[in-house]
Amino acid sequence: MTAKTLIFLFIFSIAISIALASDPDTLQDLCVALPSSGVKVNGFACKNEANVTATDFFFDGISKPGVINNTVKSVVTAANVEKIPGLNTLGVSFSRIDYAAGGLNPPHTHPRATEIVFVLEGELDVGFITTANKLISKTIKKGEVFVFPKGLVHFQKNNGDESAAVISAFSSQLPGTLSIAAALFTSTPAVPDDVLKQTFQIGSKELDKIKTKLAPKKN
Repeated sequence: MTAKTLIFLFIFSIAISIALASDPDTLQDLCVALPSSGVKVNGFACKNEANVTATDFFFDGISKPGVINNTVKSVVTAANVEKIPGLNTLGVSFSRIDYAAGGLNPPHTHPRATEIVFVLEGELDVGFITTANKLISKTIKKGEVFVFPKGLVHFQKNNGDESAAVISAFSSQLPGTLSIAAALFTSTPAVPDDVLKQTFQIGSKELDKIKTKLAPKKN
């Protein structure tokens, strides 16, 4: 085998490993998250197995609809490693999303996971945008599924007169959520006004109006 062939195979194997990358594979039966340890790793440190119980693998928070009290008329209830410590290193998680009539899960991304949604109730208009700026969209109803590829901007909208709900599965224990509007207009420190005005071709009044509407509600 020539040196060029060996180099090609080496580069090819690296490319394949990158293409298949997601959460790291587990090296033990379980690694229940122990955030209180203070250890900084790619994930969470492991709880002493002698102290592991069934509670570490249980969560009933998505058994009932979430309470919707915001302007977008939707609420996400996460069932990730922060709620289920036993998910640590397993590379999967869930969420439940509930939508009132007219409810929207605004455009956002999950930088660490592909998402697949299963419609529990109602009907939704869903879609994602590719890096070629192409919108892939469809209307889905009870019992149907739709996939949002990892890292791409996507949304769900309930255009019906009845409430709707989905269960979302993720290929990460902690997929992360980056809301496009919130990230741009409510970040700390703030994105410079001149960057936002030039990007969206708007003036100071329009910018201030958007920031006011998106500002977190004070308790």
